[in-house]
Amino acid sequence: MSRTTASLAILVLLSVAAGTAQAQAGAPARQAAPQAPAAPRQLASAEVRAAYERSDALSRSVFWTDQADIDPRDPVAGVKAAAALREMGQYDQAAETAQAVLVVQPGNVDAMLEVGRAHIARGQAFYGVAVLEQARNANPGDWQAWSLLGTAYEQVRRPDDARAAWAQALAVSPENPAVLTNMAMSAMTRGDAGTAEPLLRRAAAQPGASLKVRLNLAMVLGLTGKIDEAEQMLRRDLPPEAADANLRWLRDRAKDGSADQARTWGSLQGN
Repeated sequence: MSRTTASLAILVLLSVAAGTAQAQAGAPARQAAPQAPAAPRQLASAEVRAAYERSDALSRSVFWTDQADIDPRDPVAGVKAAAALREMGQYDQAAETAQAVLVVQPGNVDAMLEVGRAHIARGQAFYGVAVLEQARNANPGDWQAWSLLGTAYEQVRRPDDARAAWAQALAVSPENPAVLTNMAMSAMTRGDAGTAEPLLRRAAAQPGASLKVRLNLAMVLGLTGKIDEAEQMLRRDLPPEAADANLRWLRDRAKDGSADQARTWGSLQGN
């Protein structure tokens, strides 16, 4: 190829390249396809909510907290989220969650009770007394308000008020196992096992008595030297390893004649 021909070839290539670049520059930029907006989160159906009520505390706390975030005006979600958080030992967050319900619905008695439960559980019942008294005034026929007030009064060293509140709870709901247990465990914190044992026997004999009630009775029996009866109860209600661990704890306390007040106080039901 001559030098002139080569120069012409280079000019043609440059012209084609320039034309291609101009065409590309003039072409409109391709735009990304628009994305559909995310669908708004929906409140769960009644069936889904019922299913979660049968799940563990962690699952319930996540679910109900999400439901409360979707609709902060949903008082059921807020109260149930607070209850699940309390069961998990997150007492401060439980109190805040229940209190948030009262901001939206100041007259929600269930939220008032949950605020009280959370403060009792965190060992700061003083901050729950006023809201529990409000719940009692709003619904004096509810044994739970009276029972929780009794527990709160006991924790803030108002024993006479505690006994009066529990007496009223039993007047509203005779032989209620949760109330009887609260009274019994209060007696145990004072070292009065003679009062605690018959109260717990009455509580455990009720059809609605929970596992916790029976375990509290077993604890009191063991601490008062009735290890054989306590062992029978523990073997019926607990797996072998758990029963063995509780029996070791009871026998250790029986040896030195002491009762662990922190453990006893922690047995208060908060109902």
